[in-house]
Amino acid sequence: MGARHKTTLDPLKSQRGGFAGLFETLLRRFKNFMQMAMIIPLYLVGCAVIGLAVAPGAVLVAWTVMTMSQLDLSSMGASQGGLAWWAIQGWVGGAAIVGAVFLTGLCMVFVLPAANFALLWGGRLKPWRGPYYSLEAIRWYIHNGITYVLRYSLLEMFTPSPIGILFYRLMGMKIGKGAVINSTALSDPSLIRIGEKVTIGGSVTIVAHYGQAGFLVLAPVEIGEGATVGLRASIMGGVKIGSNARIMPHSVVLPKTVVPDGEIWGGVPAVKVEQ
Repeated sequence: MGARHKTTLDPLKSQRGGFAGLFETLLRRFKNFMQMAMIIPLYLVGCAVIGLAVAPGAVLVAWTVMTMSQLDLSSMGASQGGLAWWAIQGWVGGAAIVGAVFLTGLCMVFVLPAANFALLWGGRLKPWRGPYYSLEAIRWYIHNGITYVLRYSLLEMFTPSPIGILFYRLMGMKIGKGAVINSTALSDPSLIRIGEKVTIGGSVTIVAHYGQAGFLVLAPVEIGEGATVGLRASIMGGVKIGSNARIMPHSVVLPKTVVPDGEIWGGVPAVKVEQ
C-alpha cells in the first residue's frame, strides 16, 4: 500500500487567494506591526466620524457664547462683570453645553450606523468561524468598535427609549414591535434578533460571538416573542430563546443553548427551572 500523506495547514498562511490571501498572511506573520498599521487609520477615521457628530453641538456652544457677548444685560439688572452678569452667563452657557451633549448623542445615533454601513459595505456581519487574524475578524472588530463608541459614551442617556431602539435597528439588529431593551451591554447587533414584546432587563449582556479553541465564532442570537431576560443575565453566541420563555436574573446562557418555548431557565450555567 502506498504511504498516506497528511496535509497540514500553515496557521501563518491564509487559505485565500489573491490580494486578500496576501493581506491575511501578512496579518498573521507580522501581527503587531499590522495591527498598528491598521489601528492608526481606523482611529483617524473615527476622529472624523465622531467629529461630524460633535459638530452641531460645538456650533451651538459657539453661537451661544457669541450671542451672550453681544447682549446688553443691564435691563435685567446685570451690570458688566457683576455677580448677576456672571450668573446669567454661567446659566446660559451651562444650558448650551448640556444641550450640546444631548445633540451629540442624538447625532451619533445616525452618524455611527452610516459609518458602519460605509466601512463594512452594507454594515452586517455573517455567521462565521475562523482565525482571529482574518478579514472577517476585522469586520467584526469595526462593527463592534462603532457600536461601543456610543455604548461607552452617551447611549445610557437614551436607554430605555425609542432612540436607543432606533440606534440598534440602524446597526442591523432585528427588533419586533413593543420590545423593551433596558441595557447597553449588547455586542454584534447585526447578529441579534429580538421578537415582539420581548423584555431585556437592566444590564443584560448579549454577545453574538465567543472564542473556541483559538478561533473566533460569530453565531446569531435569537429571542422569541414575549420572552423575558432578567436583570444582569448573560446571553452568549448561538443561543435561541423560545417564545414566552424566561431567563432568570444573573443567569448565564452558554453558547448554542436552545431554550424551548414557555420554559423558565436560570443559574450558572442556565438550566431549566422546574415550576
